[in-house]
Amino acid sequence: MLILHCPCCGIDADETELTPGGTAHLKREGPGSSDEAFERYLFLRENPRGVHFERWRHAHGCGKWFHAARCTMTLEVFGTYSAQTHAPPREILDRIAERRPQERREVA
Repeated sequence: MLILHCPCCGIDADETELTPGGTAHLKREGPGSSDEAFERYLFLRENPRGVHFERWRHAHGCGKWFHAARCTMTLEVFGTYSAQTHAPPREILDRIAERRPQERREVA
């Protein structure tokens, strides 16, 4: 079972209390964008196995959004942080590099 620490309220919540929100730190395309840019955003994004930065909402708790860094293959969680952060904190990136030296994952 996936358990994430909500940085907003300090609770360790299991996946039944959370709602996924997709990729974090992604430039979302919408009205006013070109057809090519919207197609790239909607259909042509990479989805590799491994570490991802994701958005989560503590739906059955404080109700706030936060970001999490986790491995999609093993469900290993490297850390969670505020949704108002524009890039993953250095300590989380260092933790990923320490545990997964072979994986060079950049933020989108």
